[in-house]
Amino acid sequence: MDNEIQLISDGDGLAVIGNPTDVERFLASEGLLSLSKDLGLQRLGPLLRAGAGVAQAGSQIAANSGRWVKLTEESAQLVKKFGLMESKTPGVSYAMAGKPGSIKSWLQIAKGTGSLLTNPAILAGAAGIMAQLARQHEMSEIKSYLATIDKKVDDMLRAQKDAELAKVFGAGLDIESAMTVLERTGRVDDDTWSTVQARTHTITDALGWALGRLDALAERVESTTKIGDLAKMAKEAESEVQELLAVVARCFELQDALDVLRLERVLDESPDELDGRRLVLKDDRQKRRELISQKIEHLMARMDAAADTANSNVLLHLPAHRAVVGSINHVGIAVDNFHRPLGIESGRHSLEATRWWDAARDSTQLKNAAAEAGRKAAIGAGVAVVGAAGVWASRAALACEERGEEE
Repeated sequence: MDNEIQLISDGDGLAVIGNPTDVERFLASEGLLSLSKDLGLQRLGPLLRAGAGVAQAGSQIAANSGRWVKLTEESAQLVKKFGLMESKTPGVSYAMAGKPGSIKSWLQIAKGTGSLLTNPAILAGAAGIMAQLARQHEMSEIKSYLATIDKKVDDMLRAQKDAELAKVFGAGLDIESAMTVLERTGRVDDDTWSTVQARTHTITDALGWALGRLDALAERVESTTKIGDLAKMAKEAESEVQELLAVVARCFELQDALDVLRLERVLDESPDELDGRRLVLKDDRQKRRELISQKIEHLMARMDAAADTANSNVLLHLPAHRAVVGSINHVGIAVDNFHRPLGIESGRHSLEATRWWDAARDSTQLKNAAAEAGRKAAIGAGVAVVGAAGVWASRAALACEERGEEE
């Protein structure tokens, strides 16, 4: 290709294809070489068996190499920098392969004929391999996340009384074994595939269980109204949420591995169906991400409402209020850490505890404290007097505590 390269983006990653030296030089110039992985163009062989121009395409594959890099803020700049656009736009030398919209890729190639990617089958195959690399990258990110939070997820799964959930441990062993077979042999044989295929429902059932537990936790938080109980509930939620998110992450990791194996099977057995399968799996994955995000957002909304309740009752419950806010912030950090490897935007900000002196100047806080003190000390006609006395006595005691903490 005379020192010219070709770029493909599918929204998740960027592939650079061309002469090996040119590809490496290009990625190095953009500071991305160390982050890139071999695209594995030689794996496109099955796509050429029934296609026209086999000899020409085969020789082009042999003469070129490709490298893939995950689209990040930095690598995504290349898409803008080099003007990658959908086909049928200025600067693009050939139209999108397949039915309009079937391959969600933007291409920029050298002008002229003879491009490797003008072969529709090769283009679809490259997109399928890019999808596999994206899932493998996400699996690596999830593994790092699980290692960081120091949760022995498999041990936790084995210890579950729910026998079906405990099966995830065994499913993980089978799926990881299949990935090893793929890595060493370059394909997924029938026996290996039949083993992991039978494990699919185990993973989806476990994911459903974990999401159901998050819903149940949200309901418990919502139904708790007493400040002291809220503090206890929020503290318990810190550990429970992190454990449940670890299970969700493990299930997502195993789903990614199954997607890699599925794509490999299609590439080997029915290569003409590869692009369709890739898009189906991409849609399924997006739906899982959206469902998980919805469940987490629902939980955090309930916890934020609990924080609001605690924030409105600071005068008589300063320690409990601070405990609630602290626990919710810890849960928020756990959620952010979970979102990161999945590429989910969070944008959540830490909650601020209300200072006692600020609450003492708030008429609503004073009314809430008076009402509570009155309820607790109500004896006949002395309700209002005793209630007010209780508020000011508590105010004086807590003021001393506040001053002591600030000093």
